[in-house]
Amino acid sequence: MKIVVLAGGTSTERDVSLVTGKMVYQALKQNGHQVVLLDVFMGYKGDDARDIFASEKDWAQETVGISENDPDIEAIKKIRGGKGFFGPNVLDICHQADIVFMGLHGANGEDGRVQAALDLEEIKYTGTGPLGAAIAMDKGFAKEIFVASGVPTPQGIAMKKGDAFPENILYPAVVKACNGGSSVGVYMVNNETECREALEKAYTYDSNVIVEQYIKGREFSVGVIEGKALPVIEIAPISGFYDYKNKYQAGSAVETCPAEISPELTEKMQHYAEEAYRVLRIESYARMDFMMDGEGNMFCLEANTLPGMTPTSLLPQEARQIGYDYNQLCEWLIEVSLRKYEK
Repeated sequence: MKIVVLAGGTSTERDVSLVTGKMVYQALKQNGHQVVLLDVFMGYKGDDARDIFASEKDWAQETVGISENDPDIEAIKKIRGGKGFFGPNVLDICHQADIVFMGLHGANGEDGRVQAALDLEEIKYTGTGPLGAAIAMDKGFAKEIFVASGVPTPQGIAMKKGDAFPENILYPAVVKACNGGSSVGVYMVNNETECREALEKAYTYDSNVIVEQYIKGREFSVGVIEGKALPVIEIAPISGFYDYKNKYQAGSAVETCPAEISPELTEKMQHYAEEAYRVLRIESYARMDFMMDGEGNMFCLEANTLPGMTPTSLLPQEARQIGYDYNQLCEWLIEVSLRKYEK
């Protein structure tokens, strides 16, 4: 197959996306496909875009690792200049492919807008369509749907920039930018002073935020592929919480798969993961994040419709437990994504 791996972009998860893209590109090349890795924002400025799949270029050669801090997006934008999200020749090259593997994460990649653009261009791609992506990306809206559908989730207050400070917050609490990812724009707060400071920081990432109940306990994640949950994985940061650094710096967290919880709790969490997938209108695959308190009560935090595929990512670890290595997982995600076009 001819496959374009789209990565990069202009979200705070740009670095993560580039590493996802590099690993997926290398896996698909090893699987025998003709593959091009493109930074969706930077694009391709060569004069051979029409013959690009015949190129012997190593598209992953210039991809760097993930730094401890989220990237400076304004600096990235200045490098390319010009207007618009799609870089030079990106859509033309995608039209030549049998499918686009979505290696994007965060805003402008995981929120449904790129998916909608590809749909309008009649370009096939991996992952859910624009509706499921948009719903899941907005943490405030997703929380409302969880509450209405009986999926347990922490209590929360949705806020917009300029709203009066709420007086009914119970501390400790968590402040989150609604459309962020990789724990960028997420802050743990213990009092009103810290909460006000966190809100100010969160609003630099998004004009919509949520202040939600802090759940003290253990953190888990559950991948869902075509509506069926994978084994549960537990994430235990060495220090602090599972923030940007702990997600992507090797050795920053201990990850156990399958998670060491009872069969009953495992089945219950998998059920809620599948329900979250269903009620958020997600297609193909996703990953749900959970907290569980000391009494065994579990809470779905959010859904990730384009889960990371980096060396420390969770979905590949879960798939490995049911017999899929990394290269096989990439093929599986393509297969299930193509099936949505058969409906």
